[in-house]
Amino acid sequence: MRVGVGLPTALPGMAGAAVIEWALRADSGPFSSLGVLDRLVYDSYDPLISLAAAAAVTTRVRLATTIVISPLHSPAHLAKEAASLDALSGGRLVLGVAVGARADDYAAAGVDYHTRGQRFVAGLAALRDYWEDPGLGPAPAQLGGPLLLVGGLSDSSFARLARYADGYVHGGGPAKAFARAADKARAAWADAERPGHPQLWAQGYFAFGPAAEAGAAYLRDYYAFTGPFADKIAAGLLTTPQALAGFLRGYAEAGCDELILFPTVADPAQLAALAATLAGLGVTAQGEWPA
Repeated sequence: MRVGVGLPTALPGMAGAAVIEWALRADSGPFSSLGVLDRLVYDSYDPLISLAAAAAVTTRVRLATTIVISPLHSPAHLAKEAASLDALSGGRLVLGVAVGARADDYAAAGVDYHTRGQRFVAGLAALRDYWEDPGLGPAPAQLGGPLLLVGGLSDSSFARLARYADGYVHGGGPAKAFARAADKARAAWADAERPGHPQLWAQGYFAFGPAAEAGAAYLRDYYAFTGPFADKIAAGLLTTPQALAGFLRGYAEAGCDELILFPTVADPAQLAALAATLAGLGVTAQGEWPA
């Protein structure tokens, strides 16, 4: 399993220079990727613009959206942005997409929330066609376009990933929840008679030391739209090396290919603490966890 780290682009008040510095430090390891989240109605940075900025100061890590709310974008525009970022980064983009669950994001974008599923499918079906269209340059650096992941927990989400994408991205939670979703992803893949197996990506949240309380408060705010369930999300915050080790082990045993750990506190010391903890657990400088 590979281990990545999230950029702090969804933490309110985060200075742009601090985001760039975070990306620069993460590129030296022990991480395999940089991940970003997507919100419209929130004090956060745009995910693709953030990854473009990160691409300029990094050379090694993959650049992953986990996820972009793709129905808020026109398929042609999203395809061109993704192809541009893939070309500019030397083929390091991983494009995770999903419908999103927050109605206020759709209202702000002027997009009908109730048609998000139809828009999502139409966009998925069009992405690779646009990437192969010489009239809609540039060509992505990766043949056929960036690695394409689909998120979501509905049966239709798993059917969509098997038909249109290269794999699945899970939104977080305990390893047993990921294991159930991974089984559904593999089953849908097999039903579609796709060769090999789908890429399986996931994410978690961390805050070490005295910052843990602030990290939990952030998660309750970020996921407030879920009501009381936000408390359960906050309770899953990784706050100790022991909790992190167990989390890694559970996801690895469930077959996760890449696990991205997102910060919940805007402090570069958190990145240093995560790097030191992962190195102590045997994660290599390239983000490989052999356990």
